Amino acid sequence: METRQLLAFTTVVQTGSFTKAAATLNCSQPTITTRIKALEEGLGVVLFRRLPRGIQMTSAGVELLPFARNIINLTEKARKAITMNGEPHGKLVIGSAQSLTDYRLLPLIEYMCWRYPSVQLSLHSRNALNNLNSVRDGQLDCAFFIGAIEPREGLETTVLCPEPLVMVAGPNHMLAQRQSLTEDDITSSTLIRAENGASYHELFENALGFDDTRAPVLELDSVDAAKRAVASGLGIALMPEVTVSSELAEGRLVRLPWSPTFRVYTQFGWRQDNSTNPAVTALVSAAAQVVSDQVASLT
Repeated sequence: METRQLLAFTTVVQTGSFTKAAATLNCSQPTITTRIKALEEGLGVVLFRRLPRGIQMTSAGVELLPFARNIINLTEKARKAITMNGEPHGKLVIGSAQSLTDYRLLPLIEYMCWRYPSVQLSLHSRNALNNLNSVRDGQLDCAFFIGAIEPREGLETTVLCPEPLVMVAGPNHMLAQRQSLTEDDITSSTLIRAENGASYHELFENALGFDDTRAPVLELDSVDAAKRAVASGLGIALMPEVTVSSELAEGRLVRLPWSPTFRVYTQFGWRQDNSTNPAVTALVSAAAQVVSDQVASLT
């Protein structure tokens, strides 16, 4: 997936036709068609339906559009920042959830170290609320977090990707062989919280109406410790799917037949007054591209 392919895609959406998009981008119509086809093949989806009266975006196209616009805008911001102010440099103190640090951000860190050697990264794993508060008060320059899409006072945020959640249990847990689950099945089981304080726990518990009469909660800050506890049969856990994909594939954990009614996303946030920092701009642009490529490679 290349920026020029995304630009062709968003321009077709904007103009309503491949021909008009070609004129807007000052290239031939076959070039636009080739770029859209390459983007579709790379993602494994169809983005447009060709109809007698024109074109129509598919559901996959609608889903891609905000991410494509983010990547294009952030890439342009990074290009301008570097052109105007020179190579990004200095220290960036970054907050992140442990699940993102371990399972999403290592390729980004590697990219930043190679591409921008003058930028020194310092990454700290804490829960989302503490991270965002620390960004607001200046203790952190920026933060990666998992949460619902909503306004964040004093912050600029961008969505990097949807973050699917999965309910898991050990293979010998009493719910592991069930074909369906009720809310009572879940609320009467011991819940293991990985990354205690993660915002999706609150969304989950509010959705199911947890109260003081439910089964115990085992709170663990370590994702790995939570996975071991679940695998041993101590309880069930709601976790980002990316953190348990290996264990599910190997049979060490079992996916339970339950899905949350809410959606959360991996996002990046920074203070509004820090938007012109070239290092932050470069990190945002790199994050959008690296996470997008990572998600595409797993689909």
